[in-house]
Amino acid sequence: MSLSILMLLEGQFPAMGGAERQVETLSHALVALGHSVTVVVPRFDGSQPGGASRHDGLDVWRVTYPPVRWIGSLLLMLRLAWLLFAWRHRYDAIHVHIAHNMGAVASVMGRLLGKPVVVKFSGWWEQEKGCLRPQGGPGAALARRMLRQSTAIQAISTRISRDLQAVGFDAARIHWLPNGVKTARFEGITRPEAGNVPPTIVFVGRLVPEKGLDSLLRAWAGSRRPGWRLRLVGGGGEEGALRALAASLGVADSVDLPGPSDTVERELASADVGILPSRFEGLSNTLLEYMAAGLPVIATRISGSEDLVIPRRNGWLCDVDDVRGLAAALGEAMDLAPSARRAMGDAARADVLAKASVPAVIAQLMPLYTGGAA
Repeated sequence: MSLSILMLLEGQFPAMGGAERQVETLSHALVALGHSVTVVVPRFDGSQPGGASRHDGLDVWRVTYPPVRWIGSLLLMLRLAWLLFAWRHRYDAIHVHIAHNMGAVASVMGRLLGKPVVVKFSGWWEQEKGCLRPQGGPGAALARRMLRQSTAIQAISTRISRDLQAVGFDAARIHWLPNGVKTARFEGITRPEAGNVPPTIVFVGRLVPEKGLDSLLRAWAGSRRPGWRLRLVGGGGEEGALRALAASLGVADSVDLPGPSDTVERELASADVGILPSRFEGLSNTLLEYMAAGLPVIATRISGSEDLVIPRRNGWLCDVDDVRGLAAALGEAMDLAPSARRAMGDAARADVLAKASVPAVIAQLMPLYTGGAA
C-alpha cells in the first residue's frame, strides 16, 4: 500500500545537521519504495520561497510567518494547524523529527483528524533546550502534554525511552528505533589482511568540547603504540586547542588533524578502529557510519552508543572522561591481531544492518505510519 507522509521538521532544510540529514535519508528511501513524501518546515530563511518548492527531488513546503518574537511563533503554529487541516485528505501520516512546538501542534491535530503521528525524540536538544528541560516551566509542560497526544514515540535510544517514561509518556507508545544509516555507502570497503598502513584510529565529527577530544588525546598519550596514528577528521573551534594539547603531551607526531572531509567513506576505509569519546549525544550518526563501514568502535557510555556497542563483540565502552579506561580500550584495540579486529568490525556491520540500516528502520516505521505497532 502506498502512503502519503508529511515529514515535519522544525529546523533549517536543507542543512547538515543530524535531523535534517535523517529527513533526507528517510524521505528518499520512502519515495524509492513508491510512497509520497512532503517535507514541511518553517521559512526561516527569507531568501527561500514560502509555500511549495523542491529540493533534490523532494517536495518541500515552507510555512511562512513574521520574524517577530512570540507573535511570529504563535502565527507559525496557527498556520501549521490550518495547513494540516486543509491538507487532511492529502496525507496519511505525519513523522515529526524534532519534538518541539510544531510537533506539539501536529500531535494534537493528528488526534483531532484521526491521523497517525510519529514523534521522534533525539535526546540532547529536547533535554537541554526543549520540552524535556527540567526548568522548562509552563511552556515545556504544555508542549509535553500536547506531544503525548501522538500515536507513537520514536526514541532513538533506550535511555531516552526511560527519560520519556519518567515525565509521563506512555511506555506502550514508545518504540526504541534508531536513526537509519545508508549502509550501502560502505559496502565496497575492504581492508588488507595485515591492516592498513599505517594502522589508524579515526574520529569523524565536529571539533567541539562535547566530543571529549581533550580526554581522548590524554588517553592517547598513555596508550599509543609504535606506528599507530590517531586521526581527528573534522572542523570546529577546538582545533587550535587540540593541536596545542597534542604538542604539550608529546604526541603531535602521531596525531593528524586534516580538517573536514567530503570523503568519509575513504577516511573510514583507511582506518582500523573508530572512536567516539563524546560527553553526550542522542545517537551519533558517526557511530552508525563506523559500524556500517566494518570498524570496531571505542565509545563512551552515553545515549545511543550503549545500545549498539557490545563490549568484546563489536567494540569497547568506557565512562565519560575516564582517561584511564579510554587508554585501556585503545591499548586493547591496538594489541589485537588484525584478523580479530576485522572479526569485530564484521560483527559491528552485521549489528547495524539488523538494527539501524535504512531498510530495517523503515520496516519498523511502516506499521507506525498506519497507526499500528512495530
